[in-house]
Amino acid sequence: MLMLALPRGGGNRVFIQRVIIENYRCLKSANVSLNEKLNVIVGNNECGKSTLLEAIHLAMTGQLNGRPLLVELHPYLFNIDLVEAYIEALEKGTSPEPPRIVIEVYLADDSTLTKLKGDNNSLGLDQPGVSLVIELNPAHAEDFAQYVSEPSEIRTLPVEYYWIKWRDFAENEIINARGIPLQTSLIDASTIRNSAAASRYVVDIVKESLSPKEKVDLALSYRLMKDRFLEQPKVKTINDALATKKGGISDKVISVSLDTSARANWEAGIMPHLDDIPLPLVGKGEQNSVKIKLAMETSAKSHIILIEEAENHLSYASLSELIGHISANAGSRQIFITTHSSFVLNKLGVESVLLFQRGEGIRLTDLKDKSTQDYFMKLPGHDTLRLILAKRSILVEGPSDELIVQRAYEKRHGKAPLEDGVDVISVNSLAFKRFLEIAVLLKKTADVVTDNDGSVSALKTKYADYLGSAIVTIQYDDDESLNTLEPQLLAKNGLATVNSVLGQSFSNDAAALAYMASHKADTALRFFETSVDWSPPDYIARAVR
Repeated sequence: MLMLALPRGGGNRVFIQRVIIENYRCLKSANVSLNEKLNVIVGNNECGKSTLLEAIHLAMTGQLNGRPLLVELHPYLFNIDLVEAYIEALEKGTSPEPPRIVIEVYLADDSTLTKLKGDNNSLGLDQPGVSLVIELNPAHAEDFAQYVSEPSEIRTLPVEYYWIKWRDFAENEIINARGIPLQTSLIDASTIRNSAAASRYVVDIVKESLSPKEKVDLALSYRLMKDRFLEQPKVKTINDALATKKGGISDKVISVSLDTSARANWEAGIMPHLDDIPLPLVGKGEQNSVKIKLAMETSAKSHIILIEEAENHLSYASLSELIGHISANAGSRQIFITTHSSFVLNKLGVESVLLFQRGEGIRLTDLKDKSTQDYFMKLPGHDTLRLILAKRSILVEGPSDELIVQRAYEKRHGKAPLEDGVDVISVNSLAFKRFLEIAVLLKKTADVVTDNDGSVSALKTKYADYLGSAIVTIQYDDDESLNTLEPQLLAKNGLATVNSVLGQSFSNDAAALAYMASHKADTALRFFETSVDWSPPDYIARAVR
């Protein structure tokens, strides 16, 4: 078993550089490079953020849900798409390789990790790391083959025929987490779903912070309190009454007492309190904040801290205080935080953000254009987060376009865009290409709704890199005389409809356009709110498909 001592402060830093995952839960394939200190993992629901943290913790500790993986091994750890494809291949009469799970954690190359160093990894790199593989045990190959010989009967994988290979990159077998010189802590307060479990979680954390003498003193005090219980006169009276029932129920004397056996230790009877109020009766936000802070405190020896959605149940003020605490107490540790919150994004800095989508993870430093990197480093994270979290984005040039697109979508589909996961984002037209670079990297569908500004050729030149894209669509009109939104609305709907929408009585198009151009916001708001039937310009209609 490997036992290595790591330096505390100063010297080289030891951290996770990269994680590769194959076929674990929703992550069919993931290859993620990580920041040395802070990683704010941002993505939509079901994108695999939690699975990424769980996989890292599993590979580094061998634990799943607080128990050894062998105990927790079940068929649903395998990616469901992979399993379905495997069964389908069997039904077609082919002999595919049985599904397997691979989790590889690549560590920074440091002299303290020499014994973990080797090229036993899928990239063939000679560096320290840990590999956890769940695959068919060759000793059970014949039994497995018999099991899958009737594909129509298969619903899940028979994990009873599988084994777990947990090794470092030097091919040394890892027996338990002590064989890995990096300590990892996973903090997920949201998984504590009931009062008893919540109390137990906090008591366990508190227990870790006590010295051996303090634990002994607390245990002795608790046992003394239980012994004194029997000395109470009322308890003695009750036991005397029960003693008279000897022979009727049992030949032995029946009495009541507190459990003083070894299993009834102080941890089972202690209830954490905040300001003299039992923890389970305190608000969920305060509970979660306390759990995270305590876990950070008692995880001081851990090199890697994994925090799941710190913002749960917290107001902005409380969240600000908690994030400040996390930042201030991170020290030299590598921190991972998953979030949906733009507030967390801004508070911790977008330079730490990992944009994550089903195994595709990019950092802003991955963007090729240095000016684009700088732009997003300075931009408040809200709009960036909206692009990442939406199923599809429609980028528009300003508030007027946003109102028209929102209403056009609602007229077409009978509901607001966000109800379908479509986010209409107002972006300065100069920044369109910066957002599109992220969309392409993350494979997030996006439409740009733009004016032609009187020059279609210039527009095509500007967006030349995206005109043939399967991910990004540039929506515009070819008629250069209709160079902005207002003439487009007038041309599509006619003067009579425009007058009706605006509550005006312009006698000609020129007068109407002059008014619309000088009252852009009011014009868009009237079109958004009106009950008069109107049609969006064709290029907007294409965007709200």
